[in-house]
Amino acid sequence: MTSPPRLPVLAGLPLAVGSGLAIPVQGRINGALGARLDDGIAAAAVSFSTGLLVMIIISLVLPRGRAGLASILPAVRSRAFPRIYVVAGAIGALFVFAQSFTVGILGVALFTVATVTGQTISGLLVDRMGIGPAGKKSVTGIRIIGCVLTIAAVAWAVSPRFSGAGAGSDGDPTALLLPILLPVAAGFLMSFQQAMNGTATVHYGTPIAATLVNFVAGCTVLWAALAVKLAVAGPANPLPTEWWYYLGGPMGCVFIGLGALLVRSLGVLVTGLGMIAGQLLGSLALDLALPTPGTVVAPATVLGTLLTLAAIILATLPWPRGALRRQRPVR
Repeated sequence: MTSPPRLPVLAGLPLAVGSGLAIPVQGRINGALGARLDDGIAAAAVSFSTGLLVMIIISLVLPRGRAGLASILPAVRSRAFPRIYVVAGAIGALFVFAQSFTVGILGVALFTVATVTGQTISGLLVDRMGIGPAGKKSVTGIRIIGCVLTIAAVAWAVSPRFSGAGAGSDGDPTALLLPILLPVAAGFLMSFQQAMNGTATVHYGTPIAATLVNFVAGCTVLWAALAVKLAVAGPANPLPTEWWYYLGGPMGCVFIGLGALLVRSLGVLVTGLGMIAGQLLGSLALDLALPTPGTVVAPATVLGTLLTLAAIILATLPWPRGALRRQRPVR
């Protein structure tokens, strides 16, 4: 078994930010596909299926992909890692479910803050538990401050969109409590997904195999859900003929694969923070280059994005031991 090499932070963090750039583009494409089909579950199933097709082709064509493909079953059979890691892709399906069922109630802004909050908190927890391949990382004061600043910065960046949040709440804030728990839970589990994928990547020898297994698990969950939906409510609109509607899945391959590779070098928290920064930068670029009707790029969006980058740098820099408070030894 040949493990992927570790990357220095100066090389890995820009890759994490770059992979996060694909997330808002994928969201824009999948949102358009869902509107075209009038079915969010069907759009998610199509997106995952195109991603699975891309990963199958890559796994069969590239020598590294074929080697990883051959290592999947032996690694699972030998229990090189807990078998539950194989279904990590189901967490991605849960995230898509959360998008489909709560964005219309909460609005994009509140949904984003909820998922980022869950992901940031769990990133600290997963690193502290040592679930990912980078091992245990101490919970320091600097890392906690970086996480708090990240959540605050994201909330600031998306604050111009809060006017559309809670459209379905009928003015009752308590009506948002249950819908907001789903994206928080989905974001919380995303750090565990990255840790599982990173550990599987070490044993498969390549993130290609881990990404392929993710798409197989996600497709299984989504197509089962779509089958139930079809039996209850009937089929969605016909599939569109425009090619760009089918790019969401390949973009998912990018950030899932890079995430699986980077958690070994950066840890789960820093990888997640880098992707959050890329997500905000990508959203800002989309709003500037290809704005949707009614889009306004407010100063808070730009300043919040810059503060997010500063918070990530704060959490990432190799601060001296004992900064702010003494680090607890990892046992």
